[in-house]
Formats: sequence, C-alpha cells, structure tokens
Amino acid sequence: MKGKGLIFIISGPAGSGKGTVASILRDTLPTVGLSVSATTRSPRPGETDGKSYFFITRDEFEKLVAEGEIIEHTEYCSNLYGTLRREVVRITEEGRDVILEIEVEGAMQVKRLMGDDVVTVMLTAPSASELERRLRGRGTESDEVIRRRLARAREELAYSDKYDYVVFNETGKAEECAALVAGIIDAEHVRSRRRRDFVEGFIRDLTAACENRE
Repeated sequence: MKGKGLIFIISGPAGSGKGTVASILRDTLPTVGLSVSATTRSPRPGETDGKSYFFITRDEFEKLVAEGEIIEHTEYCSNLYGTLRREVVRITEEGRDVILEIEVEGAMQVKRLMGDDVVTVMLTAPSASELERRLRGRGTESDEVIRRRLARAREELAYSDKYDYVVFNETGKAEECAALVAGIIDAEHVRSRRRRDFVEGFIRDLTAACENRE
C-alpha cells in the first residue's frame, strides 16, 4: 500500500509561525524527506556540497530555472536559492513526502509545475490584531517595517482561496497546529483519486475470483 509521496507547501505571513510548524513536522513525521536546495552563494565553513546545499553558479542556476528544473526560487542578499525538481522527485518516488516552506508566488509556481502531487496549506494568526502583536513582540523592527509586513500579509492572504487548506495557528499552540497539519497530510494520502489504481486492481481481483467460482 506504500504509494508515491506528496509535496506539501506551507505558506503564511511573517508572524504566522509557519517556520515553527514546518520544523515540528519535519522532526516528528518519519515519512518526510529532506530536499536539499540549490544556491549560488559560496559554501561556508563546514558546509558540504550535496548535503548543506548544491552550490552552483548563477549561470547554472538560471539555466535550470529556464528548463523547469528549479520549481521555485527566491533571491536573498544577491544570492539565488531554489528547490530542485530532481530532489523532490527522488524523495516522492521513494514514498516520502516533501514539506516546502515558501511564499505564495513560489507556491503557485510549484503547483503549475508539479500538478496533482502538490497540497497547499495557508497558515495564519487567528486575527489581524494578534498578527501585529506578534510582529511587535519581536522588538527588532521599526514601525515602518511592521507596516510593510502587515501590508504584505494582506497581499498573501488574498491568495488563500487558491490554497487547499487555511489553518489558524493559535498563540502558544504550535504543537496542536502541527498536529492538525499532520492530519491533513494523512488525509491527503487516502483521497480516492490517489487510491484509484489500488481500487481498480482490487476490483479486477474480485472479478477474477468471482469468475473462478462460477
């Protein structure tokens, strides 16, 4: 009954707790594989190519993007970071799931490239006031930065109707939130369309058994 793994995308505004929830899921679910990303930055001391990242040139990176071999990417501090199609396929073909913590634009790109194997979850704080409280509670950002983050949150949540699930991450309940998302992961694996081949084979076996008894 072991089938192909799926790609689960977790998105959400800054302050939604998506990083914490994704980390809990990766640490607690034995079915989740680790997808090694590609980057154009240089290795840091102690980093190993193929384990920490795949370290490639910008030209190589852009070529892979053009060929559809990097299914989502972003730029940070003048360096490119992206998810390799071959890594995701390797993991899912082994029957393990991939969890990607990415922004909405990248999520839509992965859905276009990877199709029915992608399940999207939008994570958010339970209210706008709580989201703002969390951002201010960090004590590391100016009012202007917080204002921009809240405006960005509005843009991201406008994509929620394009997501399969919207999950509220209640304050202080990251473990419970992760358990809810884990339930979504379990449920997606038993969707009827994902069991179609098994059911059709079952029906064929039943038909043969009935014919042998006639």
